This record gives sequence, structure tokens and C-alpha cells, in this order.
Amino acid sequence: MITILGAGVMGSAMVLPARDKGHEVRLVGTHLDQAIIDSVKASGRHPRLNVKLPDGVKAFSHAEFGRALGEDTDLLILGVSSAGIGWAIDRLCETLNRQVPVMMITKGLMPKDGAILTLPDFVQAEVKRRKGLALDLAAVGGPCIAGELAVRRQTGVVITSRTQGLAGRLCDMLATDYYHPRVSGDMEGVELCAAFKNFFAISVGWAQGQHEKAAKTENNAFNFNAASIIFDQAIAEMMVLARFLGGKDGSVWGMPGAGDLYVTCQAGRNSRLGRQLGLGLSYAEVKAGPMKDDTIEGAELGIALAATLKQLMASGRLDAAQLPVTAALLQALTGHEKLAMPWDQLHRYA
Repeated sequence: MITILGAGVMGSAMVLPARDKGHEVRLVGTHLDQAIIDSVKASGRHPRLNVKLPDGVKAFSHAEFGRALGEDTDLLILGVSSAGIGWAIDRLCETLNRQVPVMMITKGLMPKDGAILTLPDFVQAEVKRRKGLALDLAAVGGPCIAGELAVRRQTGVVITSRTQGLAGRLCDMLATDYYHPRVSGDMEGVELCAAFKNFFAISVGWAQGQHEKAAKTENNAFNFNAASIIFDQAIAEMMVLARFLGGKDGSVWGMPGAGDLYVTCQAGRNSRLGRQLGLGLSYAEVKAGPMKDDTIEGAELGIALAATLKQLMASGRLDAAQLPVTAALLQALTGHEKLAMPWDQLHRYA
């Protein structure tokens, strides 16, 4: 039995490989997902994914989480947004009365005492502190667009855990002929990439806005050169940040880093924010206008970590000269300035 907490697009897309692998699945909405749960109960259709979920999926409201979890859940998949992680921790502490393995598809990092924690480490510490339960946690990273997984497009991800053997068992539980999870032993690198690919997708999206803002050329040239320069710099800066946390280079140039950044740059709220910034709006103007009601996880990550990252760069623990795009994004997100790309500072890492 697999129980999924969070009926948004990614949590719900995980129903596909879980059901196709033969598991019973219970999908539990958050307090924001009631319309989705009502639709799944009534017709089996997920209104945001715009697909009918596989037969046999049982849907539950957030108030029914305890009943959904029951005594027979073999795996709990945590699929809330990063902004909802506090809510999810509250539900775990209220409901759990036994050890249940948890696989997180929620992405994020947490500042703590001048350092940066991975989200699984933060969740594990909070549940241990408040509930006394030492959860076995795993996390998923890599290029996985929910809408594609929901129609069984080929998808490759990595699963990582500090619990010996857990990532391998989860790969065995969820692998299908279209969902291809692989084991990674790099919790720090995978989680750093999973969070920061959203942050850096803003900068790559900026190039699109700059293209639209610029005067047309006689040959109708695009702005892909600029986007690729920023993409490459983003990979270099993720490498610096991953190494700082103890992560491995392979995660950055592999599926968790380069692969996930690529798909994130193709579409989504982070790229749309970058486009708006490239058109000349400030972050405050974007949030007051065209993206007023959007949760933009890359921006929220930058704002949450801004003070810690600036402190680390000021103290020399992070080399600011190697992080020019990071610094520019932080300034745009927290300093009420428009995003400007520091071209003369890029590609100084060789």
C-alpha cells in the first residue's frame, strides 16, 4: 500500500507508476486540494493534470489522512509544495504512530544557524524532536515533468537516502517500463540541484524576456546564445554550491542538475518569472501583477536563503567571485532592483 500526501500535479502523477507496478494507492489532498479530491472521487479525473487517474485509486481529503494512512501503508510519498512543508510536518506529527518509510518529492533547502539543511534532514529532525520517531526518509531528484509522467512518457530520476538500502528498495517498488529510478548516494548534491534548478531557471528565462523586449533584427535572430551562456554558468554555480554542502559533481552534470534544469527552463513558473524580469519588470512588480497568485519556488528559495548565502559569501566560506548569477538573482529578489546579468563576471571558473 502506498499513500500519497499532496494531490497536486507531481504527487498525483506518482499514482501512475505506483498503480502500474501493482500497488494499491491512496491519494490524500492538502487543505488546498479539495476540488481535486472531489473530482477524483466523482470521476477519477484529475482536473489540473487533465487525465483520468488509473482505476482503483482511492481519494481522501486532508481530514482523512489518518484513515488513509491506516496500519497497512508500506510507503508514504510526500508530495506537497515546498511552501507547504510546515503543514505536512504538522500532519505527520499528529498522525504517525509507527515507523513508515517516507519518500519526498517535495524540493527545498532550509537555512539554519548560518548553514543550509537539506529538506529531508529538516523533516527528519522536526519529526524526531516533536514526535520521537526516527523516520527513514528518501528523496527524488531529476527531470520529471508531472504532465508527461501522467501520460507515461519516458522519465528518469534518482532516489537517494541516508538509510542503507532504502533507495534501492524504492527503485524496485516503483520502476516500470517508462519510469526509471536509479539509486544515488548523494543526498546533498541531489537535494541542492532539486532546489536550485528552480532558482537558476529564473535566470535562463530572463534571456527570453530580453529577446522579446529587444528590437526585431532583420534576420529575426533569437537569443539562444545568451540563454546557453547563463545555463552553463548556472551549472558551474550549482557545482560550487553542491561542493559546499558536500555534494558530488556527478549529481550536478547528471539528471538531478543539468537534466532537471533543462526541463525546468522549458516551461513553468520559474521560467515565466525570468521572462517577466527580462521584459524589464522588478520582482515586486511581477508579484503585484502578472504572477500575483503564483507560487514561484525558485524565488521563494532565494528569498529564504538570501541572508545565509550573503553571509557565507561575505565571510569567504563561499567564493562570491564564482557565484555572480546567484548574487544577481538574490539582489533582484530581495533588493527591489531589476535583474541585470553580470556578463563580464561570467565564465571565470576555468
